[in-house]
Amino acid sequence: MKHRFVSLARTADVSSTKPAVTVYSDYVCPFCYLGRTSLSRYQQTRETALRIDWRPFDLRSQKRRPDGTIDHAVDDGKDDAYFEQAKQNVRRLAEKYGAEMEIEIATDIDSLPAQMLSYYLREHHDYETWLAFDEEVFSALWENGRDIGDRDVLIELAEVAGIDAEEVHSALDDETLREELRRQFSEARTQGISGVPTFAYDGHVARGAVPPEQLERLVEGV
Repeated sequence: MKHRFVSLARTADVSSTKPAVTVYSDYVCPFCYLGRTSLSRYQQTRETALRIDWRPFDLRSQKRRPDGTIDHAVDDGKDDAYFEQAKQNVRRLAEKYGAEMEIEIATDIDSLPAQMLSYYLREHHDYETWLAFDEEVFSALWENGRDIGDRDVLIELAEVAGIDAEEVHSALDDETLREELRRQFSEARTQGISGVPTFAYDGHVARGAVPPEQLERLVEGV
């Protein structure tokens, strides 16, 4: 039986829960969706939910033009064989974690607008508002196959989290915010983050869409 992404945004007292697990991710990474699904499964075994300290990461950084758009003609070494293997791994983990996925790969979708808005909400709104939006983005893309690079889609997802269209437009048009997000991407790489998802806790890391029991060991040392 498949299940939707397990929401933590509607659980009680998430914002005051300590400690937090740091998660580096990019919305267009299917393994980030699967990793968060695994984290959600682990969260269900806890008495209190872990706070997620989200850190943005840009998988397309090597293909971006100066204006931020993606140049799909840039050779990043990922050929058809690479993507076929990735799809097989996605299917295997989706089955293992009971994840509902409408699509397996999102090569034509740009996550930068979603990451901009998510970063804005993280910085300017409470944790529950950010988490609600974050979960809506993951679900919209991977469970419903929607284009999270589309502004109208983001407005709709933000409204679910209680944010109006005017605020979304303002955030997405903010060049200062765009530059800050780029600095966040660079900072992640200088800290040794070369792929996502990466989970970090108390000086230890777990890389990839690891199973719930590995996340339990990361956080609880058992």
